[in-house]
Amino acid sequence: MKSTENFKRVITLHLESIAANDQLFAKTLKKENKNIDDCITYILNQVKESGSNGFEDQEIFGMAIHYYDEDDIKPGTAVNCKIVTNHTTELSLEDIQKAKQEAINKVVTEEMERMKKKVAPKKEEQKVDSQASLF
Repeated sequence: MKSTENFKRVITLHLESIAANDQLFAKTLKKENKNIDDCITYILNQVKESGSNGFEDQEIFGMAIHYYDEDDIKPGTAVNCKIVTNHTTELSLEDIQKAKQEAINKVVTEEMERMKKKVAPKKEEQKVDSQASLF
């Protein structure tokens, strides 16, 4: 999983856990003009503006909550960066099986493509009689 996807998943899980315990925030999280991709863009722009490289979990989670709470927040432009998280995501058995099946399908497809490629037949070398006949 890409680090950005892991970051997005960690933020989403945190916001959903808050929404499960807070009905008011659950409504806030469902706003039509808000989405997780813009939330991540907003967080990354806030981090970029701060000039800092490391943040506490609660600082980042607070930015995510703030993004959803305020209607007039603009996420800003997309930031091209690599995100490093200290959270690991536990995959469900279903996710693991799906990933295995996708890997198997990829290998099978690659092998089928490799086998379909025709190997150009080598031209047979013509033997040239290099000895001159005296008779």
